[in-house]
Amino acid sequence: MKHEIIKRTHKRIELSFVFSSLFTLIILLFLLNGIPKFEHTGDNTFYLYLNGEAVGVVDDEASAEHLLIESRRAIASKSSSLMFMTGDLYVRGEERLFGKVDSDAKVMEAMEKILSKTVDQNVQRTCTVKIEDYMITLRNLDDARKVLQAALDLYDDSGRFKVELSNSQDRDFNVITPTVIDTYSGEEVVKEEFELPAEGVADYAKTWGLTEIEDEESKNFEDFELGVLAMNFIEEVEIGQGYLPNSQVTSLADAIEAVTKEQETPGEYEIKSGDTLSGISMAVNIPMETLVSLNPDKLETVNSTIHVGDVLTITVPGPELSVERVERIYVEEVYDADVIYIDNDEWYTTQTKILQQPSSGYRKAILDKHYTNEKEVSKEVVKEEILLEAVPKIVERGTQIPPTYVKPISGGRISSYFGYRKSPGGIGSTYHKGVDWYVPLGTPVYASSGGTVRSAGWGSGYGYVVYIDHPDGRQTRYAHCSKLVVSAGQYVNQGDLIAYSGSTGNSTGPHLHFEILINGTQVNPLDYL
Repeated sequence: MKHEIIKRTHKRIELSFVFSSLFTLIILLFLLNGIPKFEHTGDNTFYLYLNGEAVGVVDDEASAEHLLIESRRAIASKSSSLMFMTGDLYVRGEERLFGKVDSDAKVMEAMEKILSKTVDQNVQRTCTVKIEDYMITLRNLDDARKVLQAALDLYDDSGRFKVELSNSQDRDFNVITPTVIDTYSGEEVVKEEFELPAEGVADYAKTWGLTEIEDEESKNFEDFELGVLAMNFIEEVEIGQGYLPNSQVTSLADAIEAVTKEQETPGEYEIKSGDTLSGISMAVNIPMETLVSLNPDKLETVNSTIHVGDVLTITVPGPELSVERVERIYVEEVYDADVIYIDNDEWYTTQTKILQQPSSGYRKAILDKHYTNEKEVSKEVVKEEILLEAVPKIVERGTQIPPTYVKPISGGRISSYFGYRKSPGGIGSTYHKGVDWYVPLGTPVYASSGGTVRSAGWGSGYGYVVYIDHPDGRQTRYAHCSKLVVSAGQYVNQGDLIAYSGSTGNSTGPHLHFEILINGTQVNPLDYL
């Protein structure tokens, strides 16, 4: 009986469990039917890092920058001084179903703590002077003007020319530019009008309002205004303003020295084999006439011969900011007349002949001298009175470009130079009249310059040798060859194959012996290649 009661009780419990489960399932299905499925919407949780340190979590990326700005403002409000703070904000986003974010107050508190470590109150409003690629930072615009004025004052004792600063009207952003004002006329000195007009001194004087053309010759010497007539900066100068730490600001005295002092080292160019003055001119972007004026000890004219190993000056040391000016002076001086050249188209440019020796004269004159910094670049005679006429120098000169000479082989190393030496193997001369290059047997030998083969054959101590006569009167010799490929009377161009290297004649090993002769005498070939 008792067993049957327990059995019925278990059945009731099982039925109740089944009904409860069904009921719960129905309720869940009913509820879930009204909930949408989860969809990916992108990052919705953002972790913030300031200067590499975590400062909090937010649910809106746009608020991160706003919180940083407010944190900066909160720190700045605690001081009346200008502050400079470093704040590098990094935001990392994630997509999360559940997550906790921080309050704005907590994030700002963390940001302020980090920003406070970077505060620099030694920041001030500054201006940066840009002279071409050179820049220097100063305290204010007045210091910038004083630096530029100092560059003018080096060459103007009268105080006639003053620097004024004004906003540039043709720039999209705020740039301040200097202008040079002539206080005598109250007008700006314009660069385009600074150079001498092609028409000559009279038009130059009229351009600057110095005097009427017809009055120049009639004026007495004492009636001319002397001194600096015009000044301007050569480089383009711009000034910008901003905020920088005091550590980056240059003092006025140091800035004046930095801008006006001369650079210490001039630019140089070492002449290499195969160089020409015109080629050097193009390579360094300096006119040949300028190269001649910079190197009076090495170059007399643009047609002067250049020598391998010589070093040419290609720039003159100068300050960062250069000043060009015209200065009018009165002189009583010994003067020389300009050289008169007579061209001879049958001569090479290396050939000259003096037809008349010069003699100096004496004059009184008003001169306008053009300067770049301290260097005089040109001058014009405004008025002169000749007391003793100068006799000009008359020079006949050639116009043909002389032939060039190149190394007659490719590669090789020099095994014996021109001049005194120890006799190699007891068979060579102690005074070497050429230059030897060690090269493998059978290396091609080429004509150093164009010309006519005088002889090609056996030359006793020279072994197999080639002699070439050149149009400029010089001769080249190629000795100790193993094989010759040209014959007497044949004309060869520069670079034509003439032989193969060897070790014939008085020789201790395969090499090429090369000579250049001028007026029948051997010279050092390396001076002409």
